[in-house]
Amino acid sequence: MEVRRGSEEQRSKIFRDQIVTLGDLEALKSDLIQEIKSILNKTTTAPTKKWLKSTEVKKLLGISTGTLQTLRLNGTLSHSKVGGIIFYNHDQILKLLERHEQR
Repeated sequence: MEVRRGSEEQRSKIFRDQIVTLGDLEALKSDLIQEIKSILNKTTTAPTKKWLKSTEVKKLLGISTGTLQTLRLNGTLSHSKVGGIIFYNHDQILKLLERHEQR
């Protein structure tokens, strides 16, 4: 029984290395804010292409060529064709995803 009391007392003691000051918390907050800003700047600086080719759309949505063709033919996903290359508006793809979002 004496051993338990001793270990409980040791766990409840505060050691010099365990004290966190208000200054420490403010420094941590500042560091976190700077890191979040850095991450956001990296992601927002790369502009998203407005028009995507079929291969990019298939990769983005994780669908097959046949499924993409079905979405195009039944009017679910609008497209533009220039010189045999089919382009899809990125905004239209996002709207399609939002319409079919599961909640």
